[in-house]
Parts: sequence; structure tokens; C-alpha cells
Amino acid sequence: QVQLVESGGGLVQAGGSLRLSCAASGRDLRTYWLGWSRQAPGKEREFLGVIGWSGPGIGYPDSVLGRFTVSRDNGRETVYLQMNSLKPEDTAVYYCIAGLTFSRSNDYEFWGQGTQVTVSS
Repeated sequence: QVQLVESGGGLVQAGGSLRLSCAASGRDLRTYWLGWSRQAPGKEREFLGVIGWSGPGIGYPDSVLGRFTVSRDNGRETVYLQMNSLKPEDTAVYYCIAGLTFSRSNDYEFWGQGTQVTVSS
């Protein structure tokens, strides 16, 4: 029902910023929560936050709160992850996610292919 394609990953120095984009396609996208999750090598997946049709992003974990922001451009059917003050610990594969029900447990029906973000010190 929903396809998600991430872009914008790359190599960034600690303290820098990066914005990831996710192009979404499918039916009834306004009914879906859209957002982001990440997974570092050897670590469990970490939910980063989602956003609905209106309102702010929600669900930010303490590890990124105040540094990362999820936003949504409904006209472009695109969700963004603005990442500021990046740390080496942020190095991970970042996935765009979509689901009909809000969850902090990575219980989302649709996932993108992922984009690598590497933060160097």
C-alpha cells in the first residue's frame, strides 16, 4: 500500500547537520503516521519519531530529543528528518517508516530500504 524511499544520507563530521528525506507513495497517505527509525550495527532498532497529517512530530527518544525533528510536507508527500548536533553515536542506517497506528516499538507496517548516516569524530 505504501512505498518509502529515503535519501540524503552520507558522511558528516560530529557537530554537523544533515536532513534526510523520504518520498512516500500509495493510497490514503494522510491516514498514516510517517517517520523514522534507525539501527546501528550490532544494536537493536531504535524508534526516532513519527508525525501525523497535522501537528508536530512525537515519540522522540531521549537520545535525539532536541536535536532531531520529524516534519512532513503533505503537498510533496515527503517526510523529513532534520538532524542537528550530530554525534558519532548517531551512526546508523536510517529507515523511513509508515503505519496506521502510533507505536514506540517499531511496529510499523512499511519500511524503506534505509540510508546510511556516518558521523565521524
